[in-house]
Amino acid sequence: QVKLVESGGGMVQPGGSLRLSCTASGNILSIYRMGWYRQAPGKQRELVATMTDDSDGGRTNYADSVKGRFTISRDGTENTVHLQMNNLKPEDTGVYFCNAERFINTYWGQGTQVTVSP
Repeated sequence: QVKLVESGGGMVQPGGSLRLSCTASGNILSIYRMGWYRQAPGKQRELVATMTDDSDGGRTNYADSVKGRFTISRDGTENTVHLQMNNLKPEDTGVYFCNAERFINTYWGQGTQVTVSP
């Protein structure tokens, strides 16, 4: 079992920045990929950014809507993933969920609210 705990959400004005963090605990060995998804009110959950582990070269994948504004990174122990969000827009508003993939299992955090509003 893997437990994911997110932090760093909040409210910010358009053009501002936020940094989200997610720490995994439990059976963290062999976590292949960690990342972030978001869900806006009335919409389906969508991919924001993911990153594979070092064994796969730390490959990143971003939604087109966030490319050039968001950066995903993992720390040296590889059990924490960060999402640096710059130049935030109102359409970035939503609940951001941390995600981890380990073998055939997928794990989710409880989510953290990000609100971008004037």
